[in-house]
Amino acid sequence: MKKLLTAPVKMALSDAENAVYQNILKYVTELSLNLMAVKVTNHPDDFLGWCKELHRICQEDLNLDYLDDHQIPPLKKLESSLEQGISINQLKMARIAPWPIFMSFIEEQSDLHIVEERLRLLDYVHELDLPLAQMNENERLAISGKHTSKHTPAEFNFDVELFASTRGAKVFHTLLAQQPELFDEALSCIPVEGDVTPAQYQLFVAAYSKIFSDHTVDKPQGEKAPLAPATRLLAMKRPDQFIALTNAKIDVLCQGLSIAKFNAFDFNGYWQDMIGTLRTCPWWHEAEPEDEQEAKLWKARVILLDVFLFVEAEFADNSNYLRLLNKSLNKATTASRFSRAKTKLTAEELADKALAEEGIPEYIKGKRATIINEIKNGKTPEQVIGLMRAIFG
Repeated sequence: MKKLLTAPVKMALSDAENAVYQNILKYVTELSLNLMAVKVTNHPDDFLGWCKELHRICQEDLNLDYLDDHQIPPLKKLESSLEQGISINQLKMARIAPWPIFMSFIEEQSDLHIVEERLRLLDYVHELDLPLAQMNENERLAISGKHTSKHTPAEFNFDVELFASTRGAKVFHTLLAQQPELFDEALSCIPVEGDVTPAQYQLFVAAYSKIFSDHTVDKPQGEKAPLAPATRLLAMKRPDQFIALTNAKIDVLCQGLSIAKFNAFDFNGYWQDMIGTLRTCPWWHEAEPEDEQEAKLWKARVILLDVFLFVEAEFADNSNYLRLLNKSLNKATTASRFSRAKTKLTAEELADKALAEEGIPEYIKGKRATIINEIKNGKTPEQVIGLMRAIFG
């Protein structure tokens, strides 16, 4: 363990990496005896691998039964620092990666970061293709990044808060509900294709900021326009040009991209430093691929930089979409236990009856065996077919 803990001393660390390492050592000191009891067999020679290995040890190998109560907070802070180190190193890799490596990394992380669910969100936004003022409340919240229980899995087969949640931006959502046409005017400054120019971006910022200065909520002098919700709107319209921020993501993104940290109201810092840096990356300059799936990733290449940030192994399970979907399944299972008692039809007969109805797609008919198994497990044919439509249709 001692060899592992001191290994970064021999690595060529950047300033950001060294700051993370020094922070890690601060928390390691309070856990040194517990860590020394762990047998180490893997000794990575790069800082990213080192962070991943020590993070794994903290979560899997460290005996928590021997930790005192006062050691739990340092352990949590140690894990958090290691997660920051992982993100910084993966972003550092993204800065110099050509398109094939950039794309391969996204595909490798697809399950962990639920990339398919992210793409379904972007597809929904693209296909909706309506001004904010013409959307209903659920649609508008899906675009702007605020989840509610009304975002049912059947209609929204994705977590609307992927990329960047804006649920804490109360003033933004109040004004968006009251003045959606003004947000449309601001977004109209951004073209639907081609590179966004500095002049076009500045026109958007001026129009967006004016909404907050002219239409106050609690402050007579007007509200200060928040950056993060603006980046969410920009990234939904042009995921190939903008990354969606949250206030919590700014610091680690700035460190990973080696740019000066800007604050949550700095529109110039976002454009000049962050977007400007991303536009120097080799993968950003790649021509649109001919392969359909690859082109789909290419059209979302900037917003998908999120995939280079650390997430927990449970990230996918915490999707608001999956939570509501599982809740619906549980309700259906409970209800079907009563409905099955009232019928004498077998699972096979119930499935065939449902599949014989008009309008059932061929891909669902081909899943007869799956439907029968789900009916035997307590679900109704309608519920099984409905969920299949929601997930695969």
